[in-house]
Amino acid sequence: QVQLVESGGGLVQAGGSLRLSCEGSGSIFRLYDMAWYRQAPGIQRELVASITRGGSTNYGDSVKGRFTISRDNAKNTVSLQMTSLKPEDTGVYYCNAVNRPFGSESWGQGTQVTVSS
Repeated sequence: QVQLVESGGGLVQAGGSLRLSCEGSGSIFRLYDMAWYRQAPGIQRELVASITRGGSTNYGDSVKGRFTISRDNAKNTVSLQMTSLKPEDTGVYYCNAVNRPFGSESWGQGTQVTVSS
């Protein structure tokens, strides 16, 4: 099972940008489908973006055109570039790794993103 550590969260003004990173260890990173989720107070955790082992990407409707997910298997990292940030992007962002053939799933501890208006 892969262990995940997120970094890069913080406080930013609306319209600004942030880049989140997630580093995996303890397993073969390239075998995992990766994703970023976020959770705001009182709101169910939602998918922000995902990237498969093969590099196919998917985005939540609210972030399409503003966020970009990418992965670097050589560095065991997945990143989320966030631009044109809005106050409604505020929340705790979690990195997720899934290896479906082995039924393995891991979550990071989360990193706080706060967008001020």
